[in-house]
Amino acid sequence: MDMKLEVVILPVSDVDRAKDFYAGRLGWRLDADFPIEDGYRIVQVTPPGSACSVIFGEGLTGQQAGTLHGLQLTVTDIVKAQEELASCGVEVSGPFRDETGAFHHAGDARRVPGAHPERASYGTFAAFEDPDGNAWFLQEVTERAPGR
Repeated sequence: MDMKLEVVILPVSDVDRAKDFYAGRLGWRLDADFPIEDGYRIVQVTPPGSACSVIFGEGLTGQQAGTLHGLQLTVTDIVKAQEELASCGVEVSGPFRDETGAFHHAGDARRVPGAHPERASYGTFAAFEDPDGNAWFLQEVTERAPGR
């Protein structure tokens, strides 16, 4: 049976500020904004080209705002993705790679500045945060691993 990740719940402190950041500044598709009742509101946005959406709002999670770290967006050109985010006023760190040559460590430990030397698929990253401090990574994937 297929199991597809379709929604990630993002803890935010100010729903309207998050909506402005994701749907306004970043231009992610605004799928829904349902103010169900006092203290319960659902906002859903979807990154361009993604099958997985992000939901935030009120009464959705017990997580503290800004505590979700390690969300990842896959891009085919890390430099172009950084330029697009920067043009929206988003500060992006990178590109960088991990000194192990594999996935990245938590935070900025063991980062090596610059793209992977051979621009190997899956080897180059960049990072940014939303206004609450939820941390996102970009990973450059130019050729998918077999079976993906």
